[in-house]
Amino acid sequence: MHSKKIVIAIACTFILNACSSTPPISNNENERQLLQHDSHITQSYLGVYDEWKGVPYRFGGESFRGIDCSAFVQVAVFNVTKQSVPRTTNEQSKEGIKINYKDAKSGDLVFFKTSPNTNHVGIYLGMNQFLHASTSKGVIISRLDNPYWASKFWQFRRV
Repeated sequence: MHSKKIVIAIACTFILNACSSTPPISNNENERQLLQHDSHITQSYLGVYDEWKGVPYRFGGESFRGIDCSAFVQVAVFNVTKQSVPRTTNEQSKEGIKINYKDAKSGDLVFFKTSPNTNHVGIYLGMNQFLHASTSKGVIISRLDNPYWASKFWQFRRV
C-alpha cells in the first residue's frame, strides 16, 4: 500500500511538471533579454490591434471611421513607443535604418511595393506576422509568407 502511494505521487509529479514546464532559457543573457523585449513589444502592438481591429481602410483616413496604412503605423508606433514617425508611407520608408529580412524584430516597420507607384506599410510582430491597415479588410494581422505579401515585400526598417 505504501509503495502504491509513492508510485502515484511520483506519477503525479511527472504529470504536473510536464504540464507546467517552460521552454529552455538561452544561455546567452542578452539573447534572453531580447526575446523578452520582443515579446513585450509584440504584446503592446497586440493591444493597439485590439483597439483598432476591423477599422475600415480609408485613403487619407486618420480615425476609427477609417484609416490608411501609414496613419495606422503612425498612431500605433506612437502609442507603443511614444516615437513620432512621418505621416506618409514614402516618408516612413526613409526613417531609421534598413534591416535584413532575417534580422527583423517585433516593432520593425515592414514595407511592400504593391504597384509601381504605390507602397504599403505595416508593423512586424515576429513569427512571420505583421499588423497593418489592409485596403480590403481594414486593420488586421497578416502573414509575410502569404504569397501576395511575399511577392510584394520590399524592406524592413527599424526606427
